[in-house]
Amino acid sequence: MKTFKEIVAETVKNLKNGKTILYPTDTIWGLGCDATNAKAIEKIYKIKQRPESKSLIVLLDSFDRLRDYVKVIPPFTQELIESVENPLSIIYPGAKNIAKNIIPENGSVCIRITSNKFCQEIIRQLGKPITSTSANISGEKSPLIFEQVSETIKQEVDYIVELEQDVLHKVKASTIIKIEIDGSYKIIRP
Repeated sequence: MKTFKEIVAETVKNLKNGKTILYPTDTIWGLGCDATNAKAIEKIYKIKQRPESKSLIVLLDSFDRLRDYVKVIPPFTQELIESVENPLSIIYPGAKNIAKNIIPENGSVCIRITSNKFCQEIIRQLGKPITSTSANISGEKSPLIFEQVSETIKQEVDYIVELEQDVLHKVKASTIIKIEIDGSYKIIRP
């Protein structure tokens, strides 16, 4: 059995080499890659059989890193993130420093500051954000536990994280809100 440290190191090595991963997140099982690597992102879309016009969520390890990937952060954002109990993904206007094929036509980016220790550690060691999208074929049911991930996904992904595969968390996809430059917002997914 590998240690947490070994699993993190192996995952980071795969991400640095442009590979895709199947991994546990702070919500459901996800597919991910380096969010600055366009070729890896293409592979995620191919695995999910999802059109590139539907963007992916980007995970960061801390609020402090948000300025590296978003042009304008409304002043109340940190307070909002810290005040919610459930995972919150926010669509910000003005994405920067991530692969162009993850940015929709309107130039926005959907980012979640993850609370998952594993995700935080791989992002910290990678030094870059990672993508997060449910580990399913587009249109199919999202896998709440590892056992529900389809064999097709398992076969097509480059690396499967050997962590929390037999754990059932209180799981739900993240809430998604869209914030405008003027500070107004709307709920996209409750």
